[in-house]
Amino acid sequence: MHETPVAPDLFINRELSWLDFNARVLQEALDARTPLLERLKFLGIFSSNLDEFYMVRVAGLRRQVAAGVHATPPDGMSPQAQLDAVDSRIRGLLAVQRGCLHKDVLPALALHGIRIVGMDDVTADERRTLDAYFEQHVFPVLTPLAVDPGHPFPYISNLSLSLAVLLRDPEREDELFARVKVPRSLPRWVPLARHLHFVPLEDLIAAHVGSLFPGMSIQSANTFRITRYSDMDVPAPDEPDDLLEMIEEQILQRRFGEIVRLEVDERMPPRLRDVLLAELRATADSGTLPLAERDVFEAGTLLDVADVLTLAALEIPELRDTPYAPVTPPEVRDPERTIFDAMRERDLLVHHPFESFAATVENFLETAAADENVLAIKLTLYRTSGDTAIVEALTQAAQRGKQVAVLVELQARFDEINNINWARTLENFGVHVAYGVPGLKTHAKVALVVRRDPDGIRRYVHIGSGNYNSRTARIYTDLGLFTCHPAIGADVSELFNLLTGFSRQQSYRKLLVAPANLRDRLLDLIARETRNARSGKAARIVAKMNALVSPEVIAALYEASGAGVDIHLIVRGICCLRPGIPGVSDRIRVISCVGRFLEHSRIFAFWNGGEEEFFMGSADWMPRNLERRVEVVVPVEDVALHPRLRSLLTTYLEDNRQAWDLRPDCSYVQRQPGDEPDRGAHRRLLRDPWGMDRADSRYTTSEMRATTLPPTPEPRAEPAPVGNGKRRTARKRGPPATPHVP
Repeated sequence: MHETPVAPDLFINRELSWLDFNARVLQEALDARTPLLERLKFLGIFSSNLDEFYMVRVAGLRRQVAAGVHATPPDGMSPQAQLDAVDSRIRGLLAVQRGCLHKDVLPALALHGIRIVGMDDVTADERRTLDAYFEQHVFPVLTPLAVDPGHPFPYISNLSLSLAVLLRDPEREDELFARVKVPRSLPRWVPLARHLHFVPLEDLIAAHVGSLFPGMSIQSANTFRITRYSDMDVPAPDEPDDLLEMIEEQILQRRFGEIVRLEVDERMPPRLRDVLLAELRATADSGTLPLAERDVFEAGTLLDVADVLTLAALEIPELRDTPYAPVTPPEVRDPERTIFDAMRERDLLVHHPFESFAATVENFLETAAADENVLAIKLTLYRTSGDTAIVEALTQAAQRGKQVAVLVELQARFDEINNINWARTLENFGVHVAYGVPGLKTHAKVALVVRRDPDGIRRYVHIGSGNYNSRTARIYTDLGLFTCHPAIGADVSELFNLLTGFSRQQSYRKLLVAPANLRDRLLDLIARETRNARSGKAARIVAKMNALVSPEVIAALYEASGAGVDIHLIVRGICCLRPGIPGVSDRIRVISCVGRFLEHSRIFAFWNGGEEEFFMGSADWMPRNLERRVEVVVPVEDVALHPRLRSLLTTYLEDNRQAWDLRPDCSYVQRQPGDEPDRGAHRRLLRDPWGMDRADSRYTTSEMRATTLPPTPEPRAEPAPVGNGKRRTARKRGPPATPHVP
């Protein structure tokens, strides 16, 4: 284990780094180069991301404060200091989001005939139509809930939109309070006769709220929304059945998690806001941190902006990204050959969404299900889509008498109910379902097919960086390796024995598996580059991942940089490493790419004295991935595939459109092409899935193979960084306050 101590000011706080990532998501909505409906989409993603951040990360910090926890992360910030910094940063981002939505994107959409219309702006004919719609479709669903001595304050579900109604009884002159939930079962955007004009459902209800309280005088009706703690803390069970029961119980209990945020319509009268806050505070359990004024957010006139994702999906081609069709890799195009034939010839490496998920991953499992020579299929299922061909292939295989075993991860955050349902569906079709190793999440993406070939039993394996999910495979960038290498197949068999049976397997022939050997192997690979640099040899590390948090890995990278290793990191989201610090990390460059697709692939390249090694798989460099999850990283040993990975990494490092440079002061600055050609990574990869069509590249193939990758280009223009560098550098202990996705 690497134990090099590192000063707190060399770490960026995890929560603030995530907020910087979400700020980069928001920048895609601010960027006029982004098509208009895609800008609306990014506004929705920003809001959805922030909801989850509050439900898990902010809620966790609040629990630490309430419990009097004094332990600090490597950056040295206490839980309360983190809450203070997070609050300040979020309020600034929300102000930017509201301005972007109401002053920029919605007015621009209105020029194209797409409008969100208030009830005051509808015509008389439209009002009559809306009145009829309310009476027929909305009124029967509504349940007004009074709050008085005979009616306690009602339970309010997480993230649900509600109306807080202040009213008076004319006979008694009492001021009364009631809550009306805006039903999720009805469309949020009510269409008008005018094409692409919509009225928010909550506005329609507010305009008719008097019909819910006949005889009362309505003083005001304003929207609000609460956010509850929604994470899970599942102890290791003794039996798989216990885990299923425990997850179901925690899903039920999560509905009643403590409230951590209150969002209100900015037009809400102060006295109504005070009543609402007081009532919500009164529902708090002892031992939790009650809501305070700082936990109240005036969210403009439109709450739950994540719902604009519905409008962003409107089929108006001129306002959307240009459609694309994933290509089918040449190795699987021949209808006379199966994917097994192709895998016996050589390993296959695929890059989604640019290369077809259906023609490769789904084809692999569908072919296995139908092939009479296939004896067994095993698969890890972390998240899947409801219409997936993969589940259908698994159930058909079981019905045809094949042995089918599926590891269903019940703790996939916010997909627990979906996965429980899939587990039961699979079991009903005769699939053997397991829930993994007690105390560990199974995040690995692995499929194993055992087949009787003419020359004997052979294992065919797929190892990926992304979920077996046809929906996300269209919007996440992921890699997949198909191989029938005997040693990898043997490793995967032993991995499934660990997942479905009793095993303490710690050593593997080829695979890097967490928590068994991945962390130590990773540190060994970094240490080898460090030794090579110290002995005067060329040394280089290039790594692409979603997040870099592990203090051990960061310390090892700092040591490698100090020894002379050139390190290029492509980190989409959280990065707790500070690059460019003289004498510490001056040979480390960090970029983040945020754009049309969600960057999700993990690739690790080590120069190894000229015998370059490439790895890919499911693991980020975070403590949870290295220590508390089952992860799989596989070496890509076929040297014929190395140019693809080398080209792919270079494509990201050359990006001058959607790449952001992380600066030593912890701010991010977006690159701008200026007078140069646009080298946006996603545009390139849509032309060629590996970026090997390099007509616009600044570097030759020989330079791409050189010991030191090309230097990261400086941005031509330096707009104000999204991360607030001044606020960060003001802190003496660790980087101060300064983000994902569908």
